[in-house]
Amino acid sequence: MLVLSLALVVPAWAHADDSLVRFDGGIGVHPVAGVSGVGVIDANGNNVFPDVVRNDFVRGGVRVPPGGRPWVIARLRADVETDGRISVDGRGLLLAGGNNLGRNGGQSVRAVLFCGNDRFQTDPPVALEANGDFRIDDVLMPVAPTVLAFPPDPCENAVLLIVSAGGNWFAAGIEKLED
Repeated sequence: MLVLSLALVVPAWAHADDSLVRFDGGIGVHPVAGVSGVGVIDANGNNVFPDVVRNDFVRGGVRVPPGGRPWVIARLRADVETDGRISVDGRGLLLAGGNNLGRNGGQSVRAVLFCGNDRFQTDPPVALEANGDFRIDDVLMPVAPTVLAFPPDPCENAVLLIVSAGGNWFAAGIEKLED
C-alpha cells in the first residue's frame, strides 16, 4: 500500500513546478548611454548636436531600442512556464523624466522573452494603469525568425523586456537564479 501511495505522490511532486525561468525585480531604462562627441556641425564649425549613444538591446541581430525617456519600475515579478505561459506583475512603471514625469505616458506594454537568440512575446499589449501597474497573463508566441513553438528548456541567457506597443523597451526583469 505504501509503495502504491508513493507511486501516486512522486509523479505529482516531480511535475509540480513547470517553471522555466523566473524574474524578481526590474530595471527601468535609461535611453542615453553617453555622448560620443561627434555630431552635427553648423555653418560656423560648431558641434551643435553631439551624437547620442543609445542603450539599444541587441540579441541575435535583433535591435530593441529604448523608450525615448528614462523609465522606472518599482517592482517586477514574472514566471514563465515550460509550455510558454507567462505571468507578469509589474508595479509603478512610470516616466522618470520630461514633462510627464511620474506618469504612465498613456502607454501599453507587452512582455518579450529572449532565450539566447530566440525571441517570444505576448500579444496584445496591456494598458498601464494610471499608477504604472500592469498584469500580463498570456502565452508567449515566437517572433520570426524564431521557429520554436515554445521557449527552449533550459532558457539560456534569459532576458525579459517590458516593451511598448511600438517595441521600445521600458524595463528589464532581473532573473531569479535561486529560490
